[in-house]
Amino acid sequence: MKKIFVIDWSLFFVFVSSAFSGIGLHISGHGNNHELWHNWAVFHVLTSFLFFVVAIFHITTHWGWYKGIIKNGLGRKSRFTVVLSIVFFLVSVTGIILLGVDGANSYIGLLHYKIGIVTIVLCIGHLLKRISLLRKSLK
Repeated sequence: MKKIFVIDWSLFFVFVSSAFSGIGLHISGHGNNHELWHNWAVFHVLTSFLFFVVAIFHITTHWGWYKGIIKNGLGRKSRFTVVLSIVFFLVSVTGIILLGVDGANSYIGLLHYKIGIVTIVLCIGHLLKRISLLRKSLK
């Protein structure tokens, strides 16, 4: 299997883990079990870090696409992917900021959650457009 498909399949699995753990973290924040919330938080930080690292590998495999935007403008480039890139950047920055925040229910945490939901929706859309290519890579 080509390296790009290994990266893409890895990205799929860490995305699902990060999204699942983020939603689980948010739900556990509505309860009164701090230990459960803490466990979800640790799980989310670990899976999101992996998602961030694999996403960087994914972005570098498509670096020419980004350079084309810088050099030639959007042109016929997918605006959906541009928006996903911006939203991913925002969810990453707010997530990194949250590493310095103590406790639950902070303003930045709720902002991160809302941006995270948008990221999940956009990632699913991005994935659905490419799912047949990914499935063919398994053969």
